[in-house]
Amino acid sequence: MAETTHAHTEVPSEGHKEPFPPFRKDTFGSQLVWLAIFFVLLYLMMAKLAIPRIAGIFAARQGRIDADLDQARRLKDESDQTLAAYEMALAEARGRAQTIAGETHTRLNTEAEQRRKQLEAALNTELANAESSIAATKAAAMGNVRGIAIEAAGAIVERLIGVTPAPQVVNTAVDAALKR
Repeated sequence: MAETTHAHTEVPSEGHKEPFPPFRKDTFGSQLVWLAIFFVLLYLMMAKLAIPRIAGIFAARQGRIDADLDQARRLKDESDQTLAAYEMALAEARGRAQTIAGETHTRLNTEAEQRRKQLEAALNTELANAESSIAATKAAAMGNVRGIAIEAAGAIVERLIGVTPAPQVVNTAVDAALKR
């Protein structure tokens, strides 16, 4: 079996209800007066208490922001000055390094030139000694050559003609041949 339910939309009448108080015509004037009084009190409280506090908070915040910006500008200026000093010191160091390198280069060139001159002098001395030794050896050899040539010429003439030539004639002939 199915049960059926019925919805009732009728409100039982308990009498007539009064309208919502703000909409009552007889209290409307007094409500406007109280609204004006509370609005003025609320306005005065906001103007004297809340707004100055909020303004103070904004001023303090702006002061901190300005102080932070001033500090940031000061630190930036200090870093710019430090960077400029660093770059100047770096440029001076580079200049000094170039000067030192130039001086070292000049000094090493001078030392190398002095060593070269010393070696040249030593080689020239050795060369002169060698040349004089060669000249002495050549002179000795030429002296020996003359003697050998005289002996050989005498022996050749003796063998060819069978007569020993006079030493004076052989010496003259060898000297003439050596001069040519």
